Amino acid sequence: MSRRRSWPDGRAAAVSLTFDNLGEAAEIELGLRGADEPRGGHWSVTNALPMVLEELRAAGAGLPATFFVEGVNAEIYPDALTGIAAAGHEVAFHAFCHEDWSRLTPTEEAANLDRGLAAVRDLGLEVAGFRPPGGLIGATTAALLAERDVRHCSPAGSAPGMDGGVAVLPFAWPAVDVFHLLPQFAALRAHVSGSDAPGGPEAVRAALLAAVDQAVADGGHAVLVLHTWMAEGVRDALRDVLARCAAGAAAGELWVARCDAVAAWVAGHAVDFAAPPVLDRTSWVDPA
Repeated sequence: MSRRRSWPDGRAAAVSLTFDNLGEAAEIELGLRGADEPRGGHWSVTNALPMVLEELRAAGAGLPATFFVEGVNAEIYPDALTGIAAAGHEVAFHAFCHEDWSRLTPTEEAANLDRGLAAVRDLGLEVAGFRPPGGLIGATTAALLAERDVRHCSPAGSAPGMDGGVAVLPFAWPAVDVFHLLPQFAALRAHVSGSDAPGGPEAVRAALLAAVDQAVADGGHAVLVLHTWMAEGVRDALRDVLARCAAGAAAGELWVARCDAVAAWVAGHAVDFAAPPVLDRTSWVDPA
């Protein structure tokens, strides 16, 4: 159980709605698209992203979210990224082309950050956050981020805190939609829960709602991780989670905030976040 903390306006807990991936970046990295295949027009951008933005808008008070997108999208889908920001959401970084961060050397991390951050910032967008594909950061990642004015990071873990000048806002694997859905996560499911069976959309709904309730009980910060390309398949679950967040915000129970806002709060309240962040060294790629 995490230690109870104070949140703005005396709210019981903080919740950040986050969405990972965009376009064909992950497919390129996994070798599912050839180098000569055309880029652009991916359904996650043309169909799924507008749906997600509409669901966020319709949930009430325009719930804010953080979209962790690969830097290559600034080259392929610049209008999509500026549209996310124009809707009031945060655009954060998710590696240049969804590279498994745990496999990069510090030199490769720095080059990846420089290339991707420059691409997104050249669109006139501020980039204050980073989530590592695979869930793991390296020993020097926080320092590299701080050097580039990236003020928050969201790896796998269980408790927020500061690492130098970077606010670390971890997510828990059961609060990730694909954890309950994809066969690639079977070994991680078995490692975390003892069963490799997927639970489907109902498990996504139950796990994300449970994460919110646990944050309220602990006075903690729930980081909910959904994938833009998966949202159509779990749309009913997404609506229920957004409805819970909107109701909690309206009742003064939840602070539903972008990761950059939570990071600023954590950085400004050192007494409440004096302990270092608690990270999970388990990756979906290698859960052993």
